[in-house]
Amino acid sequence: MAGFKTLDDIGAVSGKRVLVRVDLNVPVADGKVTDATRIERIGPTIAELSKKGAKVILLAHFGRPKDGPSDEFSLEPIARATADVLGRPVGFAADCIGAKAADAVAAMKDGDVLLLENTRFHKAEEKNELAFTEQLAANGDIYVNDAFSAAHRAHASTEGLAHHLPAYAGRTMQAELDALEKGLGDPVRPVVAIVGGAKVSTKIDLLMNLVKKVDALVIGGGMANTFLAARGTDVGKSLCEHDLAGTAKQIMIEAAEAGCAIILPADGVVAKEFKAGAASETVAISDVPADGMILDVGAKTVQSVNDWIDRAATLVWNGPLGAFEIEPFDRATVAAAKHAAARTKEGKLVSVAGGGDTVAALNHAGVADDFTYVSTAGGAFLEWMEGKPLPGVEVLKR
Repeated sequence: MAGFKTLDDIGAVSGKRVLVRVDLNVPVADGKVTDATRIERIGPTIAELSKKGAKVILLAHFGRPKDGPSDEFSLEPIARATADVLGRPVGFAADCIGAKAADAVAAMKDGDVLLLENTRFHKAEEKNELAFTEQLAANGDIYVNDAFSAAHRAHASTEGLAHHLPAYAGRTMQAELDALEKGLGDPVRPVVAIVGGAKVSTKIDLLMNLVKKVDALVIGGGMANTFLAARGTDVGKSLCEHDLAGTAKQIMIEAAEAGCAIILPADGVVAKEFKAGAASETVAISDVPADGMILDVGAKTVQSVNDWIDRAATLVWNGPLGAFEIEPFDRATVAAAKHAAARTKEGKLVSVAGGGDTVAALNHAGVADDFTYVSTAGGAFLEWMEGKPLPGVEVLKR
């Protein structure tokens, strides 16, 4: 973290009002939080600042409200859930600016924690408007960004505040940046990347960037079919973007020029319909029937992937190898994930994974806790993998 200011640089905070941007955009059903992972991850930053006597004021967004304040997108229930998860009182203010916010902040004692209402109830938040940013800044003496997942957005609470207050990375942000640096910034080689998912069109920038940075790129999921088709393989009725054959060929050309090996499926698990328990068979990738769909990679491909994991010192993973949501098409993803987790636990591999489907797949395999780092950041993680600068991170540089 030599390039970023962290809580280690913050100095005395006792009595100071510390605005902490956090990610509380958590899944909610029937008024209850169904996955508290993001709440749990902000715990260390809050606890550290509170213990040192800071008045900890949390800023967050929730959902995509379009017409101002609404009960549907209020953070008030999240405040209660946050208090339950962190095991400490968390106050709530019904606005993030103005008198309601100012009065709630003024009533705080040293060490207290307060959550302000959804920043996106104000359209000026996403526009990063100066006047709105100044109103946010009026309630703080110091700014801490602990929401890497929102760092790809140049919003008032994620980027603008850093221009008005002394700015630092929180512990979750720090852990994320440390992990990403180990993954692609300055990794121990060889580096292997696994990229899966349905479509090449959503990950062109990602693939173009990775082939220049990694030693081997494993391509799985539906996007592998586009590469196979580009090489002349008949993929039957499999999901395939035939119109992107030229793009796939260009990626393979750039990979060859950069010395990056491209690993595509050698065999596939094929079915005639996409549903749980559908009759399936494993065939060589050159023998996919005309009416068949490739829904997972086969045992030979899994062995190849595991062999590459064995050679790697660093693994970066985004996207499943097959349609892991439906059995039996989860087997390859689970097998490779377990192998990577075992290598990590043995101390032989630095494994960094991220993206919504990836997190779900690793949880499904029961190994998310065994990876070196699993990012819950989604879009920010993808943009980092694409090599794009993240506004919320850039403003924290020394």
